[in-house]
Amino acid sequence: MSITKQQALDYHFGVRPGKIEVTPTKPCRTQRDLSLAYTPGVADPCLQIQANPQDAFKYTARGNLVAVISNGTAVLGLGDIGALAGKPVMEGKAVLFKRFADVDVFDLEVNTHNPEEIIKFCQLLEPTFGGINLEDIKAPECFYIEETLRKTMKIPVFHDDQHGTAIISGAALLNALEVVRKEAKDIRVVFNGAGASGIACAEHYVRLGVKRENITLCDTKGVIYKGRGQGMNPYKERFAHETKLRTLAEAIRGADVFVGLSGKSAVSQDMLRTMAPHPVVFAMANPDPEITYEDAKGSRSDIIIATGRSDYPNQVNNVLGFPFIFRGALDVRATAINEEMKLAATHALAALAKEDVPDSVCRAYGVERLQFGPDYLIPKPFDPRVLLWEASAVAKAAMDSGVAQEPVDLAVYRDQLERRLGKAHEIARMMIHKAQARPKQVVFPEGDNERILRACHCLLEEKIALPILLGNVDRIQLKAVELGLDLSGTKIVDPANSSLRESYIEELFRLRQRRGVTLAEARTLINNRNIFGSMMVHMGDADALLSGVTQHFPDTIRPALQIVRMREGLHKVSGCYAMITRKGDLLFLADTSVNIEPSAEDLAEIALCTAEIARRFDVVPRVAMLSFSSFGSTHHPACQKVSRAVDLLHTADPTLIADGEIMADAALSPEILETNYPFSSLKGGANVLIFPDLNSANIACKLLAKIGGGEAFGPILMGMSRPVHVLTLGAEVEDIVNLTAIAVVDAQETEPHLRVAGAANLVPAD
Repeated sequence: MSITKQQALDYHFGVRPGKIEVTPTKPCRTQRDLSLAYTPGVADPCLQIQANPQDAFKYTARGNLVAVISNGTAVLGLGDIGALAGKPVMEGKAVLFKRFADVDVFDLEVNTHNPEEIIKFCQLLEPTFGGINLEDIKAPECFYIEETLRKTMKIPVFHDDQHGTAIISGAALLNALEVVRKEAKDIRVVFNGAGASGIACAEHYVRLGVKRENITLCDTKGVIYKGRGQGMNPYKERFAHETKLRTLAEAIRGADVFVGLSGKSAVSQDMLRTMAPHPVVFAMANPDPEITYEDAKGSRSDIIIATGRSDYPNQVNNVLGFPFIFRGALDVRATAINEEMKLAATHALAALAKEDVPDSVCRAYGVERLQFGPDYLIPKPFDPRVLLWEASAVAKAAMDSGVAQEPVDLAVYRDQLERRLGKAHEIARMMIHKAQARPKQVVFPEGDNERILRACHCLLEEKIALPILLGNVDRIQLKAVELGLDLSGTKIVDPANSSLRESYIEELFRLRQRRGVTLAEARTLINNRNIFGSMMVHMGDADALLSGVTQHFPDTIRPALQIVRMREGLHKVSGCYAMITRKGDLLFLADTSVNIEPSAEDLAEIALCTAEIARRFDVVPRVAMLSFSSFGSTHHPACQKVSRAVDLLHTADPTLIADGEIMADAALSPEILETNYPFSSLKGGANVLIFPDLNSANIACKLLAKIGGGEAFGPILMGMSRPVHVLTLGAEVEDIVNLTAIAVVDAQETEPHLRVAGAANLVPAD
């Protein structure tokens, strides 16, 4: 996948520069809150910590806080670019820590090349942090720094460039050897790259059973051998053997495993052909591996290959390691991350890859099935089970090896890890991966809009959809060139001279002739790109339509309602938002877009449609019909309307978990439900919220997103015979991409067109 320079810069600039922020965990809204957060109340925890330093983990964030420390001397493949220039990488590390394991991070860039100064700096920071992640510090200094800190500090210190790659690739190695039926003690391994990660991988492989004398290290000077003087250091010397081999090509001949941690095109197909039968090749240079996946597979049929890239099988990605290793270490308050913990992480990942992969994970990656074998050696990064397996394995190893200060009950601990996951596991990516499994043609009437063009570039890059852009061909192509976008493969249709124009005019006239539209008017109306796009969907020339980034909602939806029309059995179109809260809960809110004063019958139909959307997101719907009253506490026609809708809903679909009328706070609170309304079927709280009118739904949705920090996906238009979705005015590129993915999944799952379960049992409003 190619990312343009401008895309990367835009991502990091955005609305707020950078990628991280500090969010308070306690309220500070009143004078009392202020007195507790700061003086005078803050003095009491200070005195408690003074009396018992371990109370710092009780009264401060130290126990979940990691420092990512770098001097910028070995940043990615960029080399020594300096501490400040490396800051975006360290912020990115913080994002991954938080996203995958809920670990908080401060990134600290240190402007020095002196190892002693880095060591002293880290030692002085020990009271602040629960652990230290060293990052992008060049070899051999990184070895000395980590070794010294591990001896002198009582918190975990971990150099991810060394151990992260070793742990993840170690899991892939164990499973690859199992696939090819070889033993670690019998294999010969050749490394190309003898920096921090290369040497750490070699040492880790020795702990996994590979014999040290069977490992050959190569660097830019060739094979590392006994007596070589040039470019040597004590760490390379550990793997120097008596040998006549001098080049990588000589070393790789007859080898069972090749591990690349070097650079692009370091090995050739001919070199791979000289390896032993059933060779294992880890070409992990990033972004360009030592040999491309295609060339490696083309060199011989018995090869197993892993790379550092996400667009091929067996991605060796450090994100499978460091967040979960620190999670386990922090949760038992480990004083170190020792070899036992690293081995535990490796074995946990290797074991998880052999487990049956849940359908939800397969759907997230757009495949029918993932099964242990040559193309699935290690788990996928977005597999939520990695947190449970790896963190708990690391915690257990810390306890077993005696470095855990706060042992935990592993069964209870796994439950705690489950709660950290929340109910939304990268919802946007899940829908994108579903879309990638079977991309559909999506027409964009606003084809010359900059944001639409940038979104279409992403859609093509990630193979999410097959965009159709409406507008003047020359104008669209010129704008794409100006924006530096490659839109090759995109279909551009100009309604003014399209070969489809005449047939569309005739069909539009047929559809609207009894609605006051003459043939002459149809010829004029077809110039409206929303009408032309709707005709494309109606005629089957497109699978879905997205519009609205430059127009108001009614102007976008009206042509779709007139041409694409509602799904059979339904009486109203409605709108839904999928909302991920700050806590990670996934909620579905409706009707947020269309029906101003829905009747009881309308509300029941909206609930059925929204429940169907929830299932599309792999969520079992629990529907709350909201009101300002709970179960008859207020007698008012507005409440009675909602109560009647609940009765209609139960009749239409008795299997659906639905209840009301109920206030919003009660619907979302398992505690209130259990205490005050034990009879309610909404055990555990609702995840589908049906509002009594458009006012309340739209206002609640906007407030959740703007003030509550919720991330909204939508609006998702429900009830159309074919997928039509309306973008919000001024929608961002990411919003367009996400809604397109939803539209593609909608198209996948509504062909042939499905009736909403239970909708036929509803009586339309008078």
